[in-house]
Amino acid sequence: MLNTILPILLFAALALAVIGAAKRFLMWRRGRPAKVDWIGGLLKMPRRYLVDLHHVVERDKYMSKTHVATAGGFVLAAVLAIVVHGFGLHNRILGFALLAATVLMFTGALFVAKRRLNPPSRLSKGPWMRLPKSLLMFAGSFFIATLPVAGILPPDFGGWVLAVILAVGVAWGVSELFFGMTWGGPMKHAFAGALHLAWHRRSERFGGGRSTGLKALDLNDPKAPLGVEKPTDFTWNQLLGFDACVQCGKCEVMCPAFAAGQPLNPKKLIQDMVIGLAGGNDANFAGSPYPGKPLGEHSGGPHQPIVSLQGKALVDADTLWSCTTCRACVEECPMMIEHVDAIVDMRRHLTLEKGSTPNKGAEVLENLIATDNPGGFAPGGRLNWAADLNLPLMADKGSAEVLFWVGDGAFDMRNQRTLRAFVKILKASGVDFAVLGLEERDSGDVARRLGDEATFQQLAKRNIATLNKYQFKTIVSCDPHSFHVLKNEYGALGGNYQVMHHSTFIETLLQRSALNLGKHKGGSVTYHDPCYLGRYNGEYEAPRAVLKAIGIEVKEMERSGFRSRCCGGGGGAPITDIPGKQRIPDMRMVDIKETGAELVAVGCPQCTVMLEGVVEPRPQIKDIAELVADVLIEADVPQKRPAAQPAAVEVA
Repeated sequence: MLNTILPILLFAALALAVIGAAKRFLMWRRGRPAKVDWIGGLLKMPRRYLVDLHHVVERDKYMSKTHVATAGGFVLAAVLAIVVHGFGLHNRILGFALLAATVLMFTGALFVAKRRLNPPSRLSKGPWMRLPKSLLMFAGSFFIATLPVAGILPPDFGGWVLAVILAVGVAWGVSELFFGMTWGGPMKHAFAGALHLAWHRRSERFGGGRSTGLKALDLNDPKAPLGVEKPTDFTWNQLLGFDACVQCGKCEVMCPAFAAGQPLNPKKLIQDMVIGLAGGNDANFAGSPYPGKPLGEHSGGPHQPIVSLQGKALVDADTLWSCTTCRACVEECPMMIEHVDAIVDMRRHLTLEKGSTPNKGAEVLENLIATDNPGGFAPGGRLNWAADLNLPLMADKGSAEVLFWVGDGAFDMRNQRTLRAFVKILKASGVDFAVLGLEERDSGDVARRLGDEATFQQLAKRNIATLNKYQFKTIVSCDPHSFHVLKNEYGALGGNYQVMHHSTFIETLLQRSALNLGKHKGGSVTYHDPCYLGRYNGEYEAPRAVLKAIGIEVKEMERSGFRSRCCGGGGGAPITDIPGKQRIPDMRMVDIKETGAELVAVGCPQCTVMLEGVVEPRPQIKDIAELVADVLIEADVPQKRPAAQPAAVEVA
């Protein structure tokens, strides 16, 4: 009896799965075109799954081992079940292989079930709660049905009663795990996830690569939408990526805005995009809602606006403006989904098409257009902080080894101390450097993160035209945001340069023994990793190496390195200023105080401003350049200056 029922169930489930796959693919293809390597992507997919994706999953040892057992066992069991029971190849060796695969899968499913007994709040509930039962039913049913094939039990064991029970178990299992992959349900992530890895919009991320620069809009194409208004304005492989979400909530746990009680949950945002593509509302979402926003009040469709300025839609605007673009969600996502790209794409529509940027957003964008800096300061004051430093100008020299990109810290009195400290280091090392002076404009980072792609491109092209007039080897900046934009986002507009953060550059000076340093005499120090230096550009070691070189043993925070908590200063968040239950920098200061450190070393002007904005008492905040300048031994400095030139006034 089973020999008749099992092939019917297996092939019926497979046929439904194929039909569902076609329907799902057509649903994704509602999105805008995207260039992908169709065949090459599919060929690379197994390695991307086994290496790149598993590298992220491996951070959680429990789930890593569980996933290997469950997913690996299922794939083996499914293939062997089709061969043995679908095609009727009742070979004893194949039977034992299938038994081993089902045991492996069953063992993994037990750990999945244990995880779901008292699931963490980040995990989605609802349909996901039935997944362990389906996994166990699939593995158990095929195990028992295969015992006769392996010769362990007689072929007629159990009679028709057991056959019916096993048929029900198999039907349950294959409905969830076969056609459930393509029609919807917990296993949907397996099908969509595999294809997402094959046709990922950032294929450069695989094989150890890093891709964090935002994609440029073609502002000269009248047919190209200015950002994303409705779900179908996303590229089709972005929609595929959203559908791959496993709803594990790791992004939710790491999101600083969610922790602060602002109306953003990156997991729910991705699920809202899936709801919008298929059509419906969020009433059945089985995870954490956006803080302060109840479920069931938002809905949308594939051709309806995602954000409505008149009433309820799929997502409220303040959800998008809560994001600090720190990429903590992207870094944690085991499915390698690009949350930040999606958020900025939707911001672009609100800014460029609707002119709707909250709080001081519009004022900042107007300042950038009028004065080339977000604060609206007179451009002629860009070098006032260095009036006594006799800085060499590129316009006078024409060429230099290092172009020091000053950035908009030039207009902030606190960050002028960092700039002066770095100039002191440059002069002490004898480096051939120069600055652009009044020719330098804002890098465009703030404009781009606020969605004003037009202003960003205008600023970038003007900076590129200026930079291309001169010869230099390296651009060095104390601002990770400018560093990132110059290094990773100017290239698409024709500006390709070697760019370094000042901490990395100082480390190279130390390696060349170009600096004569003493030792830090202060108290204990912790180091705050800037998001745009760490997660965006993978630089974690250079700042720590510099601190170690001056005798500082860093007291690491629990959330440091790639899991560092954002200061709250990125993505224009201080400008849009969406309220929450607490401030992100206050949460970061709690992390800092837990270390007992008396001083916080930073490497970003945004981080300096945000952390110094925390109410005292709190540890002192100092940039790495300030700490190095404090211990410079001045005896060697005069020898590096031209004898006829008077010593400049230097302030640490």
